[in-house]
Amino acid sequence: MSILKLKPACKDYLWGGHRLVDEYNVEYEGDILAEAWELSCHPDGPSIIMNGPYKGKSLRDYLEAEGMEVLGTHCRRFREFPILTKFIDAKDNLLIQVHPSNGFALQNEGQYGKTEMWYVLDAEEGAFLYYGFKQEITREEFAKRIEENTLLEVLNAVPVKKGDVLFIESGTLHAIGKGILIAEIQQNSNVTYRVYDYGRVGKDGKKRDLHIEKALAVTSRVPIIKSGSEYPHVADCDYFTVDKLNLDGRLTYRMQGTVTGESFLSILILDGEGKISCKGESVSYRKGDSFFLAAGSGDWQIEGRCDALLTTIREKASPIRAGVIIGSTETQIGLVNDHQQIIAMRTFPTDVVKDASEFIDEVAQATLDLLKEQEIPLDQCIGVGAGVPGTIDRREGKVIYSNNLRWRDVDLVKELGRVIPCPVRIANDADCAALGEAVAPARTTPTLSCSLSAAASAAA
Repeated sequence: MSILKLKPACKDYLWGGHRLVDEYNVEYEGDILAEAWELSCHPDGPSIIMNGPYKGKSLRDYLEAEGMEVLGTHCRRFREFPILTKFIDAKDNLLIQVHPSNGFALQNEGQYGKTEMWYVLDAEEGAFLYYGFKQEITREEFAKRIEENTLLEVLNAVPVKKGDVLFIESGTLHAIGKGILIAEIQQNSNVTYRVYDYGRVGKDGKKRDLHIEKALAVTSRVPIIKSGSEYPHVADCDYFTVDKLNLDGRLTYRMQGTVTGESFLSILILDGEGKISCKGESVSYRKGDSFFLAAGSGDWQIEGRCDALLTTIREKASPIRAGVIIGSTETQIGLVNDHQQIIAMRTFPTDVVKDASEFIDEVAQATLDLLKEQEIPLDQCIGVGAGVPGTIDRREGKVIYSNNLRWRDVDLVKELGRVIPCPVRIANDADCAALGEAVAPARTTPTLSCSLSAAASAAA
């Protein structure tokens, strides 16, 4: 089945309404439906496949069975499914909140941070949301206003209407106001730091915990300057690219496209009805539906009348890879750009007496330190490739045996990945040297640099 229709995970947060059931055809029995997670592999609420051989299975189950290749080559830099798509019905005000960057979230929460975009589906007369600050304030003033309940006085209140789009980069203080219905595309993360909640209590009758210290650490306290850099897209960043599709059913009745091997395609139906076709299959759609087409699905078309958001993943801008060569006497780490140029290196002795796990932790931390020294954000590093002497199981990510290092059955990928939150791949060091001749010939590049470039290339 090339077109997967998805059933959302439902969330009954206290500020929600019932419009997603009444107007967007979400199947739900409760009185409050705040969010419908339409495309999700997140453990807090995976979406369920409604058709084909995987019917009844979660999207996460599908990925485990089919492999991450169905996400496309542009998603190789992610260790997990990259995005989460939602409908949000704010009957009441959401709390004032902020999301951390990848680096802060990975270090403190063990998962990625969150950048997101909002597409306003509907808004009551006079509805508004909070989007950053009116003017720059100090950390001290920020903390004092939270304590004295005067924070709202300095927040940027933005009136909104149907069709408005806002891009919320990590670190942006924000909140959806009451009477607003939103489609949200975000990083696959559920990390939120609560700053102000209007004194409300949860289902247990207690006020919800706030995360003031973490919020103070991650919040950008300067006004947001909007740019048109996403044009011609609705939103465009390293984590997702979103395009708007409109078929009026008369002048424009059909749209055709191709799902290449570079990225999957997510289709979120905001309004209308019709059918989607791919590889001889056709699936009907209506308002509120969500579909997933795997990378490499080929030609597809949608016809009928609809508004929809189409989400793909583009190639990362200015990526950096880390190459690691662990030798019997010394270990080298290099940072390599997308032109196979080494922009920074570090060398230190290999301690073969030390426990493998302990030494790998040192290698991982040294890699993170090198990124920090070069002022390269952690999420700019799209992968780590390691070259090791001995017998290597690349598929399992293990060093089966290395006489040089005195290692046996060392899960190098897992051990490095505990510290470095990037995809990690390994290869034999001699293979890296041979590959290095192809990517950075020794006649122009020292042999060590060749090996480091090749190790980094292995991360791709």
